[in-house]
Amino acid sequence: MHKVSHPIRERIEAAEREWLAPYAAKAAESRGRIREEPQDPVRTVFQRDRDRILHSKSFRRLKHKTQVFISPQGDHYRTRLTHTLEVAQIARTVSRALRLNEDLTEAIALGHDVGHTPFGHAGESALDEAMQEIQPGARFRHYEQSVRVLTVLENDGKGLNLTRETLAGISGHSKGDRDLDEQIEATSPGSLEAAVVRFSDRIAYLNHDLDDGLRAGWLRWDELPKEIRTLGGRHGERIGAMVSDLIESSEGKPVIQLSDSMRQALDLMKDYLFEHLYYDYARKLPDVAKAQHVVRSLFQHYIQNPDTLPSPYRGLEGTVDYISGMTDRYAIRRYQSLFVPSDWAGGASDETG
Repeated sequence: MHKVSHPIRERIEAAEREWLAPYAAKAAESRGRIREEPQDPVRTVFQRDRDRILHSKSFRRLKHKTQVFISPQGDHYRTRLTHTLEVAQIARTVSRALRLNEDLTEAIALGHDVGHTPFGHAGESALDEAMQEIQPGARFRHYEQSVRVLTVLENDGKGLNLTRETLAGISGHSKGDRDLDEQIEATSPGSLEAAVVRFSDRIAYLNHDLDDGLRAGWLRWDELPKEIRTLGGRHGERIGAMVSDLIESSEGKPVIQLSDSMRQALDLMKDYLFEHLYYDYARKLPDVAKAQHVVRSLFQHYIQNPDTLPSPYRGLEGTVDYISGMTDRYAIRRYQSLFVPSDWAGGASDETG
């Protein structure tokens, strides 16, 4: 078969080989897709991954999914979408400075949370517990669901056919409440681009959740540990300090790492927010329990009445796929339509999630 020449894409690939660091991922050296397909004449494989995720339905739904605060009274609190965009911005800055593959980094960042449930971590824990009651040992992990969304559920069940590098980066990004690794090496599973996203995710969510916690009055600036306050009085100052440290500590090395002092400060911020915001918010705010009740009720309904699941969702797996894909407001509408008399609910819409 005659090989078609695509000079624009090939010029970009040649520029990558010349400019990118030796341990950066190169589009021309990708391990490919699960299903082979013709190359794009203009975009590299990682550019196509980024664009496919950006234009997907699951990505658009992130704008109506909770980050931390459920139905906050104000327009400036983060959603799952704004969190994703902040991660992508930080990760691109770091990758460009370190001469890593910015397109792969952005693709991983944009796709890393598309498997998140409605109502943020409250919804995730409720769905996880409900699954275990039905099938002991089963777990719901949003990063695993993100891969499933992108490989199986999107594009009318055909998936987006992303590269193996993008999928590997998305599948291994989450660390929950664990401390960050001291460093992530080029020889580790995945890529340095994936490692950049893992660090950027932690930097982004800790800083914007601290910002939102202060705005909501759940946290007080003068009560924060001095190690956090010395990073900067403004959101941008703290992120700038962390990003600069990450770049300076990793530059010219086949590792992604923070300095010991900055890693300790970041882990301290994480521990403080888990104790004084994430756990405290979940214990004290009635909306958290209400949101979890919505998720549990929907789960139990569809498990007990599988014929009411829309096509092509079926069984336990289909129930999890359907509920985890819902936005906050769609989950509430489904709950109202199933459990609340129509006169009380004000006429719930039956549009798809």
